Amino acid sequence: MRHVAQDTSGTEIVESAFVLPLVFMFMIGIFWFGLAFFIYGTLTQGTRAGAVAAVAPVCTTCGSTPSPATTAETAIYNALAAAHLKKNQLVATSNWTRPMLCACGTASSRAACGTAAPCDGTVTDVCVQVNVQLSYPSQGGAGTCGTSVSARYQYPYHFSIPLTNLDIGNVLLPGQSQMRAETQ
Repeated sequence: MRHVAQDTSGTEIVESAFVLPLVFMFMIGIFWFGLAFFIYGTLTQGTRAGAVAAVAPVCTTCGSTPSPATTAETAIYNALAAAHLKKNQLVATSNWTRPMLCACGTASSRAACGTAAPCDGTVTDVCVQVNVQLSYPSQGGAGTCGTSVSARYQYPYHFSIPLTNLDIGNVLLPGQSQMRAETQ
């Protein structure tokens, strides 16, 4: 009986049964956070390209030219397609709050702004705010005007953590870029 009580041949199995699930959960968490960071970076790059496209001068002899919102949306779609992300995961602008930016020249500070500039209504999943104030004289800026492009991407995976109300599938990843309007 004494020999059986001192035998430790099964303790490694018991210890690994406790430790391995924690290690696997930690590894899965790293993978999921890395994926979210990848999507965030791609969306930020897409909104940056969209802001550049929205403020770029358009061809005056080309006939019909697309709106700044359409060119910004196309740039974001192209960035998502290059990263093999689905564009239908972009959330409609009616489901999130647009950035609080004032129309150009209407306020001396962000606090003095009454309402946010509206999004261009020609697209539904990208908020393009044209001719908005990006810096304010009261905050040390020059009162610069430009364009803001923002979008939200629904994190595409559902991963519920047992015994909690956490669900990673409810995360909206933001992307927003601003570009100063250049004068020609």
